[in-house]
Amino acid sequence: MIQDIAPHQYNNAYKPVPPKKDSFALYYEKRTCLMKKSEEGMTFPTFADLERLNEDIYENYTYLFSIDNKPFYLVNDINRERLSAYTMENTEVFRTIQPRYLAFAGITGYQLYSWYQSHKFCGRCGSPTQKDEKERMLYCEKCGLMEFPKICPATIIAVRDGNRLLLSKYAGRAYKKYALLAGYTEIGETIEETVKREVMEEVGLKVKNIQYYKSQPWSFSDTLLMGFYCDLDGEDKITLDQDELALAEWFEREDLPEVTSDESLTNEMIQMFKLGKI
Repeated sequence: MIQDIAPHQYNNAYKPVPPKKDSFALYYEKRTCLMKKSEEGMTFPTFADLERLNEDIYENYTYLFSIDNKPFYLVNDINRERLSAYTMENTEVFRTIQPRYLAFAGITGYQLYSWYQSHKFCGRCGSPTQKDEKERMLYCEKCGLMEFPKICPATIIAVRDGNRLLLSKYAGRAYKKYALLAGYTEIGETIEETVKREVMEEVGLKVKNIQYYKSQPWSFSDTLLMGFYCDLDGEDKITLDQDELALAEWFEREDLPEVTSDESLTNEMIQMFKLGKI
């Protein structure tokens, strides 16, 4: 999956040390990121690349995290002239681009960029927020409100019926491939209750034997995904929520579509069932 970057080691401890010339500088504009693409893969600009046209680059930065003890930083409002080798690319490229550890860095950095952009001002009194020096937190000096990075718990749900697996396609989304059922956990709800509610809401089915599989950070949507397998409990007639899904159908194990990428928890769960490992 996208976070599986071994032998590289990701460390999200907040250690706002000053950048060096060879430190990576992550720059975003809305849903795009500055990078250099080649046949070998992609890379990000370093502070050395940016310093000639950005005199304050070593003062205007935000520490993000490190990989293999090399820190990554967020930079804003930079001058991109004479960086002809670098282009602004949609963050969706991080699903498949190589090397994977830099793709993971790019999308994780994007999640933090989005959080910082959305919390420049206090949501309670409207005053400008300040960065804390000891932890990754924004605070309001006027009213004392503290804000931490946004992480939304969500479920990925593989519904089984013996040798069959339920697949679906989203309605009104750019992603057109088959997927598993999914949904966010609501306030006051356990993860297991989320599984039952989402299956009932989206396809009108009851489930039992809910089994946790594994989790995945999914920075494309600020979520922490938790994967579950469960079994059909009763009738298999699908009642489709057409606002959420374009279709949902049962597949025999041997007829499941081929999984062409391994970046997501959804694809791994489909593949595990297809191979008879679940």
